[in-house]
Order: sequence, then C-alpha cells, then structure tokens
Amino acid sequence: MDAKVSSPRQRHIALESRGGATAFLDFGPQDRPVDVVFSHANGFNARTYRTLLEPLAGEMRILAIDLRGHGASTLPTVIEGRDGWAEFRDDLLAFLAAATEAPVVLAGHSMGGTSSLLAAAVEPARVKRLALFDPVIKPREAMADGVPITESPLIQGALRRRAVFPSKPAAVEAYTGRGAFRSWTPAMVADYVEAGFRETPDGEVTLTCTPAWEASNFRTHNYDPWAAFAASRCPIDIRLAAEGSTCGIAGHEAELVADGRITIETVPGTSHFLPMERPDVVAQALRAAVAA
Repeated sequence: MDAKVSSPRQRHIALESRGGATAFLDFGPQDRPVDVVFSHANGFNARTYRTLLEPLAGEMRILAIDLRGHGASTLPTVIEGRDGWAEFRDDLLAFLAAATEAPVVLAGHSMGGTSSLLAAAVEPARVKRLALFDPVIKPREAMADGVPITESPLIQGALRRRAVFPSKPAAVEAYTGRGAFRSWTPAMVADYVEAGFRETPDGEVTLTCTPAWEASNFRTHNYDPWAAFAASRCPIDIRLAAEGSTCGIAGHEAELVADGRITIETVPGTSHFLPMERPDVVAQALRAAVAA
C-alpha cells in the first residue's frame, strides 16, 4: 500500500467547547476529504474495529473516534447529573465541525449508531447518510410509558467487570473465546485490549472505559430516537442483529420505511456483535453509503 494511504494513524483533536480532546484513528489517504466518521459501542473503542475498517482504506477515508470516556479521548467523564447520550451527540457534532468540511456518512455500532442518529437530527446539513449497525433504539411503547431505566443486567454486568489485569496479554488471554468475545476473531480481541487498557503506576493495566462509566451509559440514555428519526433528513440504512438486537423497532418497520428514506435489513446468524461477526456486511454498507 502506498505510504500516502497507510493506516491507521492515531490522532487527537482538541474540542475546547467540550472540555478535552477526541482521539481517533485516521484510515485512508490524508489528502482525501473525509468520507465516513465511525462511532463504536459502549465500552469499546475505535481500534476494536480496525480489522474491518482497514481494508477500506484504499478506497475511502474513515475517521473512527473514541467516544467520551473511551480509548484515548480526554473529554470529561462526570457521572453525577449527566445529560445522557446528548453528550455523545454534541461531542460528535463538535468533532464534525473541527475535522470535516463536506457532509459525511455517519456510521456506528450500538451506542455509536444511536449517537450518529441523534447528531444527524440536530445538524442534518453535516450528514450525507447514516449507516447504523444494531443501534440502541428504545421501543416507542417504552418511551411512551415514561418508566425510568432500572438496574438492568447490563448495568450490573458492567459494574462487575474486572477492571485491572497484570498485563495486556493477560487480558487478551482472559477474554479470548469467552463471554461476549466468543464470536470475535483473535485480532479483534487484541485490538480491543490494546486501546481499551492503559498502564497503571504499579505496572498493571486498567480499563480506559471504567466500569462505572460503562454502567452510567447503560443507565442514563435520556434521548428520543423516534423524534430523531423524524428530524433527520438523510437516507438511513439500518442493519439489525438476528438475535438479541438492541434496536427496538419491531412493529414500526412499515412506518419507518414508508417514505423510502430508511432501509432495514436483518442479518442472519448475527448477535448484537454484528460488526465482529459479519465485517463483510459492514464493508458493503459503507461502500454503498459512500458511493450513493
């Protein structure tokens, strides 16, 4: 590969209005305008998706960001009195203003997909298209009942997550083939660990996304995805997990696709970790979004 398009490059960009800097991986030719900005799931980081994004670097430019409280980003992580996922939305909009010029494809997995949808709803002129991979969408009926989020198993699981390991190789060994990582390739597990842990003063490693922050993201949503669907103006492509999807649009598909702007596809044989299990689907969706 030509040196001009070697990737990924680890970069940071200061977002003064947001109180810190966003870290991101820059895939593709630096002299090419940005095509795609990709956002990760809760608890993950940009590098987790390296092996599925890197093969696209010869044909498009992708910026994969570390959301607030994840990876190498330095944006504040104050849990008390949080504004919910609007923080990620506004961080993403500030990043777009600082790092991009023309409208781009916003893509994302899980929480990253939802954050992309929320951003497109607020500033539609910045977004060419949305490519969402099992985004977190609270069912409309649950929105209407006004019931607050309780101490769900996801929250309790995050709080119980082991935060410290003797080393990164020890963390890779502990994760490989187990739990949520069962369907991941060894390279994806290694990439997640590489950017998902930092060294401690005593020589061990600890999670960059703390269990408390991950749990807070599960607990504090505070957004209306249905209003965002209505307010957005660009085409939206949604790929759903076949099992255990977090995208609660069942029963409303016809309504969403009625005007031809939204497409919905369930990917057979996938769980919520759809990008890890079917990177080819992600690649196909991003190629189509950029070409449209």
